Amino acid sequence: MNKKNQNSAKQVTPYELDAEKIKKLLIEKLHKRGVADETQATPEQLYMATVFLMKELLEEKRIAFKRRANAQGEKKVCYLCMEFLVGRSLKNNAKNMGIFSQLSDALKELGSSFEDVYACESDPGLGNGGLGRLAACFLDSLTALDYSAIGYSLCYENGLFRQRLVDGEQVELPDIWMPSGGAWLMAHPEKTVSVRLGGQVQEVWENGSLKIIHTEYEEVRAVPYDLMIAGADTDTVNTLRLWRARDARRGDTEYLSQSNYVQAMNRSGSAEEITRQLYPADQYDEGKLLRLTQQYFLASASLQNMISEYFATNGSLDGFEDKIAIHINDTHPVLCIPELMRILMDIYSYSWERAWEIVTKTVSYTNHTILPEALEKWRIDLFRMKLPRIYTIVEEINRRFCADLWKLYPGDWDRISRMAIVSYNYVSMANLSIVASHTVNGVSKLHSEILKKSTFRDFYKMTPWKFTNVTNGVVHRRWLCSANPELSDLLDECIGPDYRKDPSLLADFERFVNDDAILDKLDCIKANNKKRFADYASSRTQRAIDASSVFDVQIKRMHEYKRQLLNALKILSLYLELKENPSIDIQPQTFIFGAKAAPGYYMAKELIKLIYFLGVEIEAHPSIREKLRVLFMEDYNVSMAEVLIPSADISEQISLAGKEASGTGNMKLMMNGALTLGTLDGANVEILDAVGDRNIYMFGLNTQEVEELWRYGYDARSYYRASDRLRATIDRLSYPIGGQNFAHIADYLIGSQQNVADPFMCLADFESYRAAYDHAISDFANRPEWNRRSLVNIARSGRFASDNSIRGYANDVWHVRPISR
Repeated sequence: MNKKNQNSAKQVTPYELDAEKIKKLLIEKLHKRGVADETQATPEQLYMATVFLMKELLEEKRIAFKRRANAQGEKKVCYLCMEFLVGRSLKNNAKNMGIFSQLSDALKELGSSFEDVYACESDPGLGNGGLGRLAACFLDSLTALDYSAIGYSLCYENGLFRQRLVDGEQVELPDIWMPSGGAWLMAHPEKTVSVRLGGQVQEVWENGSLKIIHTEYEEVRAVPYDLMIAGADTDTVNTLRLWRARDARRGDTEYLSQSNYVQAMNRSGSAEEITRQLYPADQYDEGKLLRLTQQYFLASASLQNMISEYFATNGSLDGFEDKIAIHINDTHPVLCIPELMRILMDIYSYSWERAWEIVTKTVSYTNHTILPEALEKWRIDLFRMKLPRIYTIVEEINRRFCADLWKLYPGDWDRISRMAIVSYNYVSMANLSIVASHTVNGVSKLHSEILKKSTFRDFYKMTPWKFTNVTNGVVHRRWLCSANPELSDLLDECIGPDYRKDPSLLADFERFVNDDAILDKLDCIKANNKKRFADYASSRTQRAIDASSVFDVQIKRMHEYKRQLLNALKILSLYLELKENPSIDIQPQTFIFGAKAAPGYYMAKELIKLIYFLGVEIEAHPSIREKLRVLFMEDYNVSMAEVLIPSADISEQISLAGKEASGTGNMKLMMNGALTLGTLDGANVEILDAVGDRNIYMFGLNTQEVEELWRYGYDARSYYRASDRLRATIDRLSYPIGGQNFAHIADYLIGSQQNVADPFMCLADFESYRAAYDHAISDFANRPEWNRRSLVNIARSGRFASDNSIRGYANDVWHVRPISR
C-alpha cells in the first residue's frame, strides 16, 4: 500500500467518539427511557437508545451545515419523488458518520451485538423499486459531496405491501414499518402547511388585477417528518422531508360534541387516507383520485415549504430561481409546476409572465420510462374536480403553448395535438414536464436517444437544447463497501481506501487481474458471500441450497417487459433436457428470483406462480434438483438485496431492447463481481462499453431490430416452428407443472384471437439467450478465468457510482456548487 493510501486509512471521525464515550451515552439514553439496569437491556431497547443518540448527533451537524450553507449562499437542490427507498438507516448512518466500529464495540460491552440491534429495524415502506432506490442513492451522494439538498416525498404509513407466497399465489399483507423504522423520523409540527382540495374557484377582476376566490374546499394539513441523511466522511447532513396528511380540523371544539364525534372521525380518516398507502390501486376512479391527490399533496406541501424557508432567509422571493433548483424525478411530482405558478400569482401577486419565467428557470425533469402506460395522463373531469384552480392554470399553460406551436407549425394539427398538454380529454403530465422544464434528461445513453428520436421527438425538434443524458448510478459505499465487507477489505489492501470517496480509483484494482493470489482471494470472498446468502435463504424458506452452485440472479419488479418469463422458459428447457437425460454432467445451478407484482397485475402474478411451481416440479425429482434449483424469495427488499447481491455469479438483465430506461440492479451486481447476461438495453449498453465483450454475455435483438420486426410484422409462431427445443418447452406449458395449469401462458406466447402473441418477443430472443447462458455456464467451470472477468467488472464499475451521476446533474442540469467545509 502506498503512503497516500496509508494516510487515508487513518480516518478521524468528525464526531470524536470512542467506544467508551458511546457506551456512556447509550446508558444515559437507556436510563432516560426507563431501563434502570443497562445490563438487562433488550436489543429493542438498545436499538431505540442508539437511534436517539445518533439523531442527536445528526441534528447537531445538520444545524451547523445549514448555517454554513446559508452563509455561503449557494444554490440548493430540492429533489421531489414519490418514492425514496432508503433501506434501513442504522448501519448506513453509523458508517457514514465514522462511528460504526466504536458503536459495535459499545454494544458488545453492553452485552449485545450490532447485528442483533440492527435486526430490530424494519425497512421503511417508502418506495417500490428502482425509482425510489435511485432517489435514495442520489440523496446519499448529494450529501457525501457536500451539496445543499433536501428530498421531498410522502410519509406512507404502509409501504407497497409485504409479499407472501401461499401455494404459489402472491398474497399482499400490510407493510407496517413505522413502529421501528419510524424511530428515525423527527416531526416538525411547527412547519405544518395546509393543502386545499376540490371546491369552487371564481376569478374576479379588481382594479385591473385578477383575484382568485376559492370556496367550499376541503383543507388537509401536511405535517413534515424529517429523516436525516449523513454524508460519508464529511460534516454534511441533509434531510429527506416526508409529508403526512392530517385533518385540518382535528382538535376543533366540535370533537367535544358527542353528536359530531363520528362525523369528525370519518372526516379525519378520509384526510389521513392520503398518506396511508404507497401507490393505492387505481383501477377505479376513487383510486385515481387518491393518486392524483397524493401527487398534489406532495407538490403543494413541498412548494409551500421551499418558499416559506426561502422567504424567511432572504426577506423576499427575489432571486428564487437563482438559489433553488427544483427537480422532478419522473412525472409524479409535476404538479409542482402549476402549484408554483399558483403561489407566485395568487399569493405573491406576480404576473403570469414573471411567474412562468421563474418556473422555467427553476424546474428540471428526469424521465424514467418510455412505456405508454407509465407516461401519466389524467382525465380532465377528475383533474378539474379535485384541483379546480390548478386545472385553470394548466389550461392556460396549454393555451399559450399551443398558440406558440401554431406559429411554428401552422395547420399541423396532428403534431400540435401530440405535443399539447391538454388534448383528447386528458392532461398529459409528461408534456407538461417538458414544456415547463429548462432541462429534460434520460437515465442512460440509449434511453436518452430513444427519448429524442421517438418518445419525445416533436419536443426535441422544437427545443433540442433542453435534452441531455445523465446515466443512473448507485451508492458504491453502501452497495459495495457496506454490503460486501470482505471485498471492500480486499480493495483496501490492494488499492487503499480512497476509492470509497473517489470511485474512479476502483480502476486501480485492475492491476491485479493476473495476480493468482488476489484471484484466489476473490474466489474465496464470493464463496463466503454465497454461503452467507444460502444460510439466510434457508432461514427464510426452510430449503437448503448448494452454495457451490452457480447463483443466477434476477431481482427486479415483476413485469412482462423485464421478461422473467424468458428466464423461466430457459429453466424449463434445461429441466426438460435433464429429464430426458438425467446423466448429463452439468454445473449445478441455482436460479434466484426476487420480485413483487402490482396487486392488480394479473399476468405478473401468473409469472410468479409459474416460477414458483417450476421450482416445485424440479424439487420432485431428486436427481434433477441436485443440478437445478429454483428459489423465489418472498418480500424482496433493500435489506435482502444487501445479502443477495454480493453472492450473485450471473446477473440477469434481459428486458426487451428499448424497454428498460437504465436499471440500477445491473450496476450493483456488476460492482460486486457478477457477470452480466443481458440484452442491449438501458445501461447494459454502457456496461458493455465499460467492460468489453469478453467480460459480459450479451444476446438478442437490439433496439433497431425490435422496431423493424414490429414494423414488418412479428410472427411468434415462426420461432416456435423453427426451434425443436423452443417448441418442446412451450408445448410443456400445456401440461401441468407442479400440479398447476399454465396452458394460458403457452397461448400468450404463440397467440390466439384474444391477444397479440408474445408482445415482448421472448421467442425471438430465446435461442440467442440460451446460447449466451450456456456459454456463461461453460466459462464458469474455469474458475481463474471467471474470477479474472469478475475482477474486471469490479474495477470498471466506478463509472456507475451515483457520485458521478450527481456531479453530472450538478454541473449540467442544476448548476450548483458544493458547500465548502
